[in-house]
Amino acid sequence: MNKKSLKISVAVAISAVAALMGGAPANAQDLTGAGSTFLNPIMQNWIAEYGKSTGVKINYQSSGSGGGISALINKTVNFAGSDAPMNAQELAEAKGPVLHLPVVIGTECIAYNVPGIPTGLHFTGEVVADIFMGKIAFWDDAQIKALNPTARLPHERMFVAHRSDGSGTTYILTDYLSKVSPEWKTQVGVGKTVKWPVGLGGKGNEGVAGLVRTHPNSIGYVELAYAVQNKIAYASLRNARGKFIEPGVESGSLAADGVKIPADMRVSITNTSEPNGYPITGFSWIIVYNDATNGPAIKKFLQWITTSGQALCKPLQYAPVPASLQKREAMMINSIK
Repeated sequence: MNKKSLKISVAVAISAVAALMGGAPANAQDLTGAGSTFLNPIMQNWIAEYGKSTGVKINYQSSGSGGGISALINKTVNFAGSDAPMNAQELAEAKGPVLHLPVVIGTECIAYNVPGIPTGLHFTGEVVADIFMGKIAFWDDAQIKALNPTARLPHERMFVAHRSDGSGTTYILTDYLSKVSPEWKTQVGVGKTVKWPVGLGGKGNEGVAGLVRTHPNSIGYVELAYAVQNKIAYASLRNARGKFIEPGVESGSLAADGVKIPADMRVSITNTSEPNGYPITGFSWIIVYNDATNGPAIKKFLQWITTSGQALCKPLQYAPVPASLQKREAMMINSIK
């Protein structure tokens, strides 16, 4: 074989390998991210699917929203996942302007493990607040019985599980409880970490789901996917319009309807006024520096997530971001340097 023929054969072979790899570029840039455990189930699916078509390797550490934001500020990751927007102090500590890009809408459920009681108990926000404050300690408390007159609730003490790490899931819950319970607002407040009056902490949504699953008569809060995957029962909550609503893709989408989204995308959508909207609903953001390390690779990944990647949302119990929001995000992503 002459040199010319050899070069052609090698080129054909390289093209064939590239085709098998989905056209993956040889100089694909790897990315690192950290943060939200709420986002982790779909993030791992995004990473796998994106890697198949591009060859880009992405390592995402499910460390909690607080951990992800800290890592971003310290510039040890390319992007952070968070269910809470950066607060004023975090924005001041950031080494440059950041972008908040909503990538999914998620519902957070009140999960429980009471032998013989399936999914569907009814709670109000005020009752949930009283449980996590320790004011309601037994499953057959009069307030719970009044909401669930046909349920055979045991006289068993509640085992309360909450997050032990800096958590956007905690931020969403405490933001909601502060809107429906003045006592919670003044005594506990809103944050990625709070001083819990009662209960045992677990790390990540995984940790709280594990505590609820393994402790009879327990109650906690997790992103819906974790309850579904672990076959844990969860409650319907009375929303601001007085209807008991299950967490889910549709009720989460409705919760975001009618909310005015500011230019920086940092907004709370808990305690929706939508008649069929679920009240503990929130955006999950990917947060990046406007002047990002590996900017071209991040732009491509974010462009894929906010378009093609949205098709993976519903099977994992997330709602996709509205098309109108995707258009605004495209402009933000294009501004990354």
